[in-house]
Amino acid sequence: MPREIFHRHLRELQDHVLTMGSMVETALYRSMEALKNRDLGLAREVIADDKSIDRKRYEIEEECIELIIAQQPMASDLRIIIAVLNIIVDLERIGDYAEGISKIAIMIGDEPPLKPLIDLPRMTELTGSMLRRTLEAFLNHDAETAKKIWAEDDVIDNLYDQVFRELLTFMAENPKNITRATRLIWAAHNLERSADRVTNIAERIVYVVTGDRESLHAPNY
Repeated sequence: MPREIFHRHLRELQDHVLTMGSMVETALYRSMEALKNRDLGLAREVIADDKSIDRKRYEIEEECIELIIAQQPMASDLRIIIAVLNIIVDLERIGDYAEGISKIAIMIGDEPPLKPLIDLPRMTELTGSMLRRTLEAFLNHDAETAKKIWAEDDVIDNLYDQVFRELLTFMAENPKNITRATRLIWAAHNLERSADRVTNIAERIVYVVTGDRESLHAPNY
């Protein structure tokens, strides 16, 4: 395979990662919409669509293997392919978390709302934005942007702590709230873990571009 064709395939591979990322971001937003609006039909759609995300992951994985076998890429190109193999695992897991939120929406069903959902949709918006910008940074080999996005995870963690404390208060005030509050904590946890997966991707980008595994943990970040 001539080098120019190989690099075209490598670019296409990265484009496919963006496509998978868009699928995952959509699943995340739709799962929160289902939870917020008690839309059980939408929740079931998100659950069913998770199979498409899984299939996309395995398609990209096969493309990576074929490129490695056909071209035996040099170190810099191989680093990109290995990064893709890692990134699609994180993307699949975020899709699983979105599926989990949809299952929580179905469990809640038509129960009376414990509280208006404000912080959870905010966590979803922030996580979705982080994911979209991180994948753009991957496509552009933009390590500096990846570092900045990695640092944004603190905002998600703070929101999660806030939600957790508030829901514990609901439980303490009335034990009848425990089940409903616990389900919302599960949803918040899924969002917090989704953001953690985005930071994994950001860290991988920095390594691909710089070869440095430690810079994200420097005091400035």
